[in-house]
Amino acid sequence: MSKEQEAARQARPCRVQPSCKAKAVEFLARSDQSIRRLSDKLSRKGYGEDEIEETIQWLQSKRFIQEEEGCRRRFEFLYHDSSYSVRQIVAKLQQQGYDRDMIRECIPDDTDEREYAVAMKVVRRRFKAGAEQQKMLQHLYMKGFDYDTARNAVEDLRLEWDEDI
Repeated sequence: MSKEQEAARQARPCRVQPSCKAKAVEFLARSDQSIRRLSDKLSRKGYGEDEIEETIQWLQSKRFIQEEEGCRRRFEFLYHDSSYSVRQIVAKLQQQGYDRDMIRECIPDDTDEREYAVAMKVVRRRFKAGAEQQKMLQHLYMKGFDYDTARNAVEDLRLEWDEDI
């Protein structure tokens, strides 16, 4: 490195890492975070466990992070605006760090009609008339739909296709 390059490098100001609280608030401003996910992100940024724990407690005291409410909002969004089965939604939320019991509290008592409608939507989007029944069933099982829902959706769709012919 030449003397000029060395001088230019030393003249640049050093970047100061923002405080753990500031970084946590920045993450929360983008989207709801579970405590586990937020802790993981802060840890990857190089903050210590004690500092992270203190930040989490501060965020909870200021009501910046409310895990139950965030879980409910995410569940409602995925439940109403997506083609995911309830099992897929539960798995997705668990991956995001929400507790299984907290997620289960969000699940409505009667999901059968919604699951059936979503299964029909998934099969219609993926398959054309005349597709193999077994392949359609396998696809729905892979997407997290239970046996009865998948079977009913595939049978009804096949009847629909037979009427169109």
